[in-house]
Amino acid sequence: MAPEFDIDAVIHGRRVPRAEMLAWEDRRITASAKKLGVTLDGGDVVSRREQLVAVKMDIGAEGILRRFSRSLQLSDRSARWGAGLFRGRAFVTAELHVTRGSSAYFCDWFDEQLRADNRAAMLRACPDHYLLRTCEDGRQQVVQATGASPMLNQFFLAYGSDDGLANPREPRYSHQIVASARLADGSLAGGARMQFRDTGHGFYARLIEEFPKATPSFLIKQQCWHTALEFSNWAEAADGE
Repeated sequence: MAPEFDIDAVIHGRRVPRAEMLAWEDRRITASAKKLGVTLDGGDVVSRREQLVAVKMDIGAEGILRRFSRSLQLSDRSARWGAGLFRGRAFVTAELHVTRGSSAYFCDWFDEQLRADNRAAMLRACPDHYLLRTCEDGRQQVVQATGASPMLNQFFLAYGSDDGLANPREPRYSHQIVASARLADGSLAGGARMQFRDTGHGFYARLIEEFPKATPSFLIKQQCWHTALEFSNWAEAADGE
């Protein structure tokens, strides 16, 4: 008999069971719906998640960019200032213990979503995702509420690149998802190195994102939840296929 699928996260050194992670997601669904000016039907977090994804897909990428253009302009100026004025990195860290599956399968699944430009799968991972799409140059354009911020921000991920990352790859991890992040003007904003290894009863993920050192600490703390949630939801989606 196959083991039961479950995910435990570790955030700020504390074990966070799946139910608590989903409760955080449910609150962020409410916040995202409010930002979009829509009312969702009742239901459990899975139902509300799908309703929110449908709303964002209906608005579309260009609609999201138009609707939040002023917020994105303001946050972009702030990000350029923070990235240029302060050197060094602030780190978002989280861990996942997944009871079924493998590092290879999960990373292959994630790569396939990127190749297919599966925007619904990208949005579904976290309510604070508003737009994740593959550009003609292969980079992924991301619009999100980083760290549960009331203001949206935009950056571009170059997967496979660790340009500028301070966190090195560790040989004990067999697989990784790595990307450098740049602003619209090309300024380096940070990036991510997500590392995975099999455990014999599933796999373990060590998730680290890098932001400019000037990033407020409260945003870093909330972004830990964001990162743990999105990879938890992607792991669950991969397990279901």
